[in-house]
Amino acid sequence: MILLVFVSLLLITGFTLTHLDTANVQLNAAVKELTSTLHQMFLQPNTGSDGLGELLQGLGMSLLISIMTTIIGAVFGFFFAVLASKNLTNVYLGTIIRVIMAVVRAIPTIIWALIFSIVCGLGSTAAILGLSFHSVAYLTKAYSESIEGIDKSTIESLEVTGSKFWVIVFQAIWPTIMASFVSWTFIRLEINFANAIAVGAAAGAGGIGYQLFVASGMSFDFHEVGFIVYLIILVTFLLEFIAVKIRHFYLDR
Repeated sequence: MILLVFVSLLLITGFTLTHLDTANVQLNAAVKELTSTLHQMFLQPNTGSDGLGELLQGLGMSLLISIMTTIIGAVFGFFFAVLASKNLTNVYLGTIIRVIMAVVRAIPTIIWALIFSIVCGLGSTAAILGLSFHSVAYLTKAYSESIEGIDKSTIESLEVTGSKFWVIVFQAIWPTIMASFVSWTFIRLEINFANAIAVGAAAGAGGIGYQLFVASGMSFDFHEVGFIVYLIILVTFLLEFIAVKIRHFYLDR
């Protein structure tokens, strides 16, 4: 079956490629133009008409939106993850929560931002609500899987002593999943940072995403596009570095 699917996909791909409408595009000229554009973006980057200060301000706005939505997602996600975990709560309650979160995750973040923009109007509020909504659903699944990986005997031993539910959560569950919690949270932070850039233009949230959209799609200033891309890459590496350091800190304790 796997081989049949693979061969079918190859045939469909080959048929599609041989029947593409090239619209009389000259391949040599297109490659030359692409090379020139990439050269402007990555070998001759500059701040363009916006200036360094405005670009850094936009970058900071996108980063703050991603941090805020990640914190909201982590707090509510942990609460729902505890209620959704099979080894902690009622199976029916957990199933209902998991189904709801699966439906929320099935809808892309940018669609949620556009949905909320109908209620709140285009702007940062719609972007924050959209990113937070999807973050809660994403982290609920991630945290609940970490909680369900805990040995059942650890939980049962505390239940036998008469410990209350939330005492068990914060005395047994929380210390055990701390490293995993940090990893998943920072993964979501990186995703939210990318999504904050994407919805910057789509939902009118501003930030570095809107400036990237203007530079690339309106003013065609590819020098500024390259500079913005380098800024985004720098922040992404910085977030990854911080995540690794914090995770090692909790693993070494």
